[in-house]
Amino acid sequence: MRGAGGCTLRQRTGYSRSQGDSCVEVALAEQAVHVRDSKDITRPDFTVGPEGWTRFVRYAAGF
Repeated sequence: MRGAGGCTLRQRTGYSRSQGDSCVEVALAEQAVHVRDSKDITRPDFTVGPEGWTRFVRYAAGF
């Protein structure tokens, strides 16, 4: 399912701290990954290319 701008609909992370206040939302597009704070959607997205996103996810997962 695609949303505005060719992005897939935003997905909220399934993991956060015990308080539940550390979520981000991610929207995938063909050439970019858009990330935003789910608690403060008034701030602009942080956008990174697919390669950068892959490196970040591998780092965060400990690979």
